Amino acid sequence: MEDTVSFIETEQIDEKIAIVLRQTDYTNEQAREKLQKFDYDHTKVIKDFLGISTEKKAPPVKSVNQEIYRQLRGKLDSNMQDYHKRVEKGEAKKII
Repeated sequence: MEDTVSFIETEQIDEKIAIVLRQTDYTNEQAREKLQKFDYDHTKVIKDFLGISTEKKAPPVKSVNQEIYRQLRGKLDSNMQDYHKRVEKGEAKKII
């Protein structure tokens, strides 16, 4: 179990509150509370105000087989799109 202690100067807190007040419609007290909640990270406070999620979602776990077929489908789709573009331009070779 780790205990982390961080020291923030009151000047830095005042600067961060000013930044939050410029970017949001929070009052001074609301900005101070939100900064405390988000460990004095003003970008997290602003993202929370704007509704932007700060948590990164883990990509779904795929099996090797699923990834192989996904890549095959992607390659075949792109080749078919290229072929249809060439047919529209009249550049496609006819296979007899």
